[in-house]
This record gives sequence, C-alpha cells and structure tokens, in this order.
Amino acid sequence: MYMNSPSAPAPVSPLPGLVERARQQQLSIGELFQYAESFNAHGHRGEAIELYKAWIAFNDANPLLHLVLFNYSVTLRQAGDLTGSIQALRSAMKVEPAFGQAHINLGRALEDAGLAGQAIQQWQTYAELTGEITADKIGHRLMALQHTGRVLENNGMLEQAEATLWKAMELKPERTEAGQHWTSLRQRLCKWPILTPSEHVPMRSLLDALSPLTLACYADDPIFQLAKASRYCKQLVGRPDLTGFPRVKPRQKTGTGQKLRIGYVSSDLRDHAVGFALREMLELHDKSSVELYAYYMGDKRTGDETQTRMMAVIDVWRDIVAMDDKAIAQQMIADEIDILVDVNGYTKHARTRIFAYRPAPVIVNFCGFPGTMASPFHQYIITDPIVVPAEDEIYYTEKVLHIACEQPIDRKREIAPKPTRAEYGLPEDAFIFACFNGMQKITQQCYTRWMTILNATPGSLLWVLSGDDEANQRLKAVATQHGIDAERILFAHKAPNPKHLARMALADLFLDTFPYGAHSTAGDAVTVGLPVLTVPGNGFASRFCASIVSAAGIPGLICESPDDYVAKAVHLARDPATLAIIRQSLADQRETSVLRDIPGLARRLEELYWQMQGEAERGETPVPDFANLDLYYEIGCEIMQEGVEFDTRDAYRKRYTDKLRQYHAFSPIPFDGRLWTEAAAAAE
Repeated sequence: MYMNSPSAPAPVSPLPGLVERARQQQLSIGELFQYAESFNAHGHRGEAIELYKAWIAFNDANPLLHLVLFNYSVTLRQAGDLTGSIQALRSAMKVEPAFGQAHINLGRALEDAGLAGQAIQQWQTYAELTGEITADKIGHRLMALQHTGRVLENNGMLEQAEATLWKAMELKPERTEAGQHWTSLRQRLCKWPILTPSEHVPMRSLLDALSPLTLACYADDPIFQLAKASRYCKQLVGRPDLTGFPRVKPRQKTGTGQKLRIGYVSSDLRDHAVGFALREMLELHDKSSVELYAYYMGDKRTGDETQTRMMAVIDVWRDIVAMDDKAIAQQMIADEIDILVDVNGYTKHARTRIFAYRPAPVIVNFCGFPGTMASPFHQYIITDPIVVPAEDEIYYTEKVLHIACEQPIDRKREIAPKPTRAEYGLPEDAFIFACFNGMQKITQQCYTRWMTILNATPGSLLWVLSGDDEANQRLKAVATQHGIDAERILFAHKAPNPKHLARMALADLFLDTFPYGAHSTAGDAVTVGLPVLTVPGNGFASRFCASIVSAAGIPGLICESPDDYVAKAVHLARDPATLAIIRQSLADQRETSVLRDIPGLARRLEELYWQMQGEAERGETPVPDFANLDLYYEIGCEIMQEGVEFDTRDAYRKRYTDKLRQYHAFSPIPFDGRLWTEAAAAAE
C-alpha cells in the first residue's frame, strides 16, 4: 500500500506586490516591462494585463504613459482582445498624438476588425500629420547632420560626433557616408561592440558602411576585404568620363639607356609614418636608372624635415592639392610618367579617381594601404612573402611582387636620448607591457587577452598610446570589470617624435593588436630595441607586423594563435633571462637585419619597376580579375555576423567553401581562380 505524497504548494504570484508598488508609483517603467514580459513568456498573459491596468490607473501623469499604453495594447491583442487593443491605442494617441507606431498599429487593428475604411482614414491622418517630411527636407537634414558630425569630429568632440552621425544613419541607413565615420569613431573610442544595429539601422547596413580601412581594424577576412575594396572603389570612383583620355601606351625604354620616370602620389610625403618610411629609400634611388616625380596632395607644410629631404632628391615636385582630378591626370600624362605609385590607397586625403583616368601605363599599390585596391586600374601591388605568401595571392586583384620586407625605415631618423622611467611616471621595478598602436586597433577580444595577461602577471603594467579622454577612461573601466586595478593601465600622451621613439625603449615587451597589427610602429619599436609579440592572421593588416618581427631577426616572437600569444607574453614576463637574450639578439642584429637594408630595398624596387616596364612593353601588363566578388561579398556579410575572430588558413577557407557549395546547390556558380574551384566544389 502506497501513501499519496502531499502536493507541492502552488507558487505565490508576485502580482499583488507589483500592483501595490504600481499604486504607490514605485514601479519603474523598466521593471513594468520586464515583469509583464516575464508573465507573457510563462503563459500568464492575464496577470500581465492586470499589471498594466494597475500601472496605467495610478501613473497617468508619467511622461512615458503612451509607451505603456502601446505595450498594453500589444498584450491585449495577443490575448485576443481586439476591442481593448483599439481602445488602448486610441488612449496612447491622446497622450502623444504624433506617436507613429500607435497610428500604424491602430490602422492594422481596424483593418483586422473589418473596418477597412476607418483603417485607411487612420493612416491618411498620420500621413497628413507628417506631411512636412518631404524627400528634400530629409535630404537637407541628412546633409546637415553629416556636416555637423564631420566638424564635431575634426574638433575632437568625438562622443557628440558619434551621436550626431547616428541620427543621420537612422534617416538613410542605405547611405554609407555617415556610417563610415560613425564606425571609425566608435573604434577610436573603444566602444564595444563596435557595430550595434537597431530597428532602423540593420546589421547589413552597418557592414555595408564599413570602409576598407575600418574593416581591416574590425575583422581578419581577406576575401571579404577584397570584395569590400571592389565595392568601395565602385562607390568612390564610379565610371569617370574618359573622353579626352586615350590609354597611355608604354614607351620603349628597356635596353635604350633611358631612365624610367616614376611618379609617387601621396598626401603623406611629410612628417608622417609613411613619409618617415619613404624618405631614405627615395634618397637611395639610383638616379642613373630612374627619374623621380612626386605628386603631393596633403596639407601645406613649412619647416617639415621629411619634405625638405624629399625635395632635395625628387627631380620634379608638384603640389596638386588645389587641382581637380582631371587636371592632375592631364599633368601626369604631360609629365610622361612610366610608372605611377599610389602611396595612399583608401586612406585619408586619397584621390583615387586620379588613377581611373590611367595617366600612366603602369599603376602600382605600395606602402600606403594595407590591402588590395581591387580597382580596374591598379595592376601591381608591392609587398613581401610574409605579408602575402604565394598561396594568399588569390586575395588580391593586383599582380603581387615581392621585396624583402614591406616596411621601409629611415636609418637616419632622430631618436632622443633614452629617458628614465621616472621621467614618464613609470615604476623602475615593474614589468611593463606596451602597445603604441592607435586606439582604433584595440578590439574587445584583443583587450580581453591583455587583461588575461595582466591577471597572470601580478604587478605588471599596461602602457598604451593615449586616445580621447573618454576612450582612456573606458579602457580603465573595462580593466576594472576584469578584476584589474585601473591604476595598472597607463597612457603615453602625445610627444615629439624623437622623444616618443626614445621612450618606447622603457617598456619590456610590445603587445601587438589583432586583426590590424602594428606597421611602422613595430619598425620603430624594434629599432629602439623593444621586442614585439605578434600573432599573424590571414589578411594583409594582420600579417604585416610578423614581417617586421621576422626581418628584425626575432621570429620566435611570432605566435601561432591568440592562446599562444597570451602564453608567450606571460612566460616572457616571468622569465627575464629569456627576454634579455631576445633583446640582446635584437641589438646584435640591428645594423645587419633585412629591416635596415634600405640600399637593398631601393635596388629591388628599381628591379621591380623595370620588370613592370618590360611587361608593359611586351603587352603583358596584368589585368585585374573580379570574378564572383559580388557573391564573395554576400557570403562575407554572413560570415561577419558569426563573430569569428581568428581562424587558421584552412579553417578560414573552409568557412567560405562550405557556403559556396550551399549557394552553388541553389544556383550554379562559375568557377574562379580564388576559393571556388572544381576541387572545392567536389570536396565534402
């Protein structure tokens, strides 16, 4: 014989207590919505309705009453009370006559009630209320917001600029101009997650608005970077009218003793990272082999050391900033340039449209932009075999040509005497991790790794290049959330370049960022003897630092994965003897390293220029291939939303080929020379 066990007591509903709090006006709207949603989710819709009724009855003076009435109407509709829902919507509109969503829902409710005429009248009423919103007015408001955001950004008011640009994006999410600046600002401000879609601005619009440079800071995805660059070029350049610009034919110069005429085009031929990189290389060009032209389109400079040195060796210097694109192209044609070198790419002040007029037989992408231009008019890219190994050339529309190391440096660059740690407020006995990359390169995942490293190395400090005050404070706050004392996060504020270089040597280990690693900054670090720890990915921006570290003679600091990066950082902080050996090795190889062989770099560039010239003379200039890039873009947008930060080469490619097979099963895709091959189609 079995005894019936006593039944468990029924759970006590929180409704009576919530109703009392609503009566006392002590239940916030946030709590109201949270509890009502919970009731609905658990099938207690009647209790949600009673809670709404009580709150509305006792909080009729609340300025957000119309929102509560709207949510109440939705709950009533879900409960099958169409009449009650209509009444709640009418009440919401009495409180807030311009509440658009209430007008829309009321019209739909009337339609469902069989009152099509009243539904039409309801929507027409709202259309008349918003009649002042014309296409012209929307366009003018959009322009005003974009200009306001631009000026706020230029004046360092980044938070305000971000908020203003978001308003512009909500007006026209399909327009990418505001979104490009908005995303860039959020990266500089370390506002994570960077992309935050809303009801009016979907994730696809945010992805479409990414510029190629911003994308490089956001994700390590070279095939999407390629597709994005191609799309960006079409938007930026379009199809200029080439009337009056017949294709310039190559001049027969090989074996004639004539010099090649090389034109360097850049806004950064000045005291700038690119200018510092190029100035000694330009001084070492063999003037019996090449003749140098410079087309400068940056800010006017006075007393600029880099420009002074460059002007001394450039045969013809042209300031083109005030000229329009057509006039510049005509000038280049008149100058009879053989090879035009684009040292801007898709960066600030770039004038990409100039190259669309094809003012020279050969156009080269070099030194200014970390990736493919994916344009119809850039035929070559100069890089190195670590940044772009042979198997990765599929990610570039240009023909890839190699130098020893992608990063030129200036061996004559001034470095101030090494200061003491005390001069910069740094403790003498602490292990100092450092990163002098721009804030826009610090991602949430990257910073989380740094916090893991700090947690594993008590007493260590992280010294980063200072950004906007809000960004600095944000990094400190995130550190606190990870259990790190905010005082362990230090900021290196702006300093004259020679002093900045000197102070870098005070750190113990440079922690590179991912997916956009250190470029010229890594060259600066190893130049002053600071070891750099990096993890290369699949794309140009994520592999550049590894090239510099290898060229400096310390390849052991190139990590296999983010986990390996963390482990090595912790190991080196705990093992000063090993780190001392690395630093000594760096010092011993300094003058003989590939990184500092600038004479060899100049000779190699001239060899490549003559190779390009020979190919042009023989009619062998490469033609960019754009097969399937629109499809790769669509797949890339899907993969972006999966949130994968790091992939091995094989795993990365499989991610794409799996998607390609799915697309192919729906609609056949022609094979291309990249990832979609017969072998990929046949693979399981």
